Amino acid sequence: MKIDPILLSVYARTFKSITDEMSIAMQQTTRSPILCEAKDFVTGLYDAQGRMLEQTENLPILAFSLAPVCKHLAQAFSGDLHPGDVILHNDVFSLGNQNNDVAVFKPVFADGELVAWTAVKGHQADIGGAVAGGYNPNATEVWQEALRIPAVKVVEKGRLRRDVWELILANIRFDIVRHDLQAQIGAATIGERRFLALLAKYGRAHFEAHRDALFAATRRMMEAEIGKIPNGRYAGEGRVHYDGRHEGSRFTIRVDIDVSDRAIRFDYSRTDRQTDGFVNGTFTSSASATILTLLQMINPDIPHNEGMVEPIEIVIPEGTILNAAYPKATTFGNHLCPPNADAIQRALAPALPGRVTAGWNNLLCSLTTGVDPARGEKYVDIGFMGLKGGSGALDGCDGYDHIGMIDASGGLLDQDYEMFELQTPHRLLQHEYLADSAGAGQWRGGLGVETKFLIGSDDTQLVTFGDGDVEPAFGLFGGGEGTLNFIRLTYPDGRTVVPRNKDLITGVPKGTLYHQQAGGGGGWGDPRRRDRARLRDEVRDGVISREAARDVYGLQD
Repeated sequence: MKIDPILLSVYARTFKSITDEMSIAMQQTTRSPILCEAKDFVTGLYDAQGRMLEQTENLPILAFSLAPVCKHLAQAFSGDLHPGDVILHNDVFSLGNQNNDVAVFKPVFADGELVAWTAVKGHQADIGGAVAGGYNPNATEVWQEALRIPAVKVVEKGRLRRDVWELILANIRFDIVRHDLQAQIGAATIGERRFLALLAKYGRAHFEAHRDALFAATRRMMEAEIGKIPNGRYAGEGRVHYDGRHEGSRFTIRVDIDVSDRAIRFDYSRTDRQTDGFVNGTFTSSASATILTLLQMINPDIPHNEGMVEPIEIVIPEGTILNAAYPKATTFGNHLCPPNADAIQRALAPALPGRVTAGWNNLLCSLTTGVDPARGEKYVDIGFMGLKGGSGALDGCDGYDHIGMIDASGGLLDQDYEMFELQTPHRLLQHEYLADSAGAGQWRGGLGVETKFLIGSDDTQLVTFGDGDVEPAFGLFGGGEGTLNFIRLTYPDGRTVVPRNKDLITGVPKGTLYHQQAGGGGGWGDPRRRDRARLRDEVRDGVISREAARDVYGLQD
């Protein structure tokens, strides 16, 4: 079949519009603030073999974890798929990325034959396990973390398998998860309808020919981008601090990057072994982190389909901290993306000085759960307002203010203040940019933030996870470091508690002051080369203090 270049573009953009519409439907119909406010979910479209056609990457590390599972399902359910089926999956030991990230997959049929898949993956407010909300810093094995959901049909031939559905939900604390999973199924159904309309317009043979041509064209685009990196081997490291069980523990992520003409290989064979704690990754989450970090250094207009990932090889041996062996705990795995990205950025900085960024603020997050005294209902909240901090600067551009967490680059949103107070019993006191938090440079890092709120429930449980209180975001080419994170609790009796960066604190009383600072990103280049007029504006606006402008940037007036 002759390929029409105009229609090739139409297909690419239509695939994207389908996943965008699925994403909008999710945001409008979910109930958990993790989904409808922070948009901690992704939507995707795949062909019959599970190969990526397009995705909407509200959270990129989740987006690149859908295709491996889809390929797994296409094989596991071969010969046992029917129109109207819906499959749930979260199992990290069958290519899932994190227990809380539950995916809905819907096979799409035309004339009785499987032609595509739609998928939606979102972070659920709870997924069972020993600790409400899913983060258990004391876990050593997967059963202490979550309910495992290997691929299972919850809808078969259009009929809900109520026994399976209720079995899953009986192991989950919050009823809101029921409604959010229903919203995911609805969004996947919208994707199915839109894809079938596209297929009806052009026909299956036409679609398949142009799909293959789109994959090939995208592969050539990615190969051309890789070709801009000088051939050679590059090595870099990132560090992980404290595994939740062994005080003072530290682990190193080591990557060797081999560039050979139009192919690139990331080899993590020298990375440290897995831990006995929950600070382990899965192959899928770690490989997703590698892909999204590389994408930040290349042409942003490359379509995100199977052709894009074909020239990329990723080697992560089982038993390393980035690819834990069964049945190790792995809930923290998504958050190993920042040190993984640090390793890649450090490795490629000499080869791509104009494309890499300085370090991004590392994560330090908290999750509060309890009972809202005004309503008598359980609540769970991940503190998105205070956890992100700033991104790293690059040549010609300051870092983004308050958009740290490189694993969330591109989509994870802040909480709305009013919704935060409606959906939790807490009362927000302060949330603002933090002066002098960014790493200094010719191009400065993004600003961090300071957050304070009063905890509004008695016997509140607080979980902390991250390691942004140990090592600040690094600078590049003479740029300065960012600032560290911290979380501090001041109880009503005046007692102060500083949680460890992986901790579980129970019995936090109502009226406790929660105080958090998220650091800024690293700077790029000599701070004394920063534009003087811009610097004066920042002093006037309170972004940079007069003292820092004088002592760090060398501003004389």
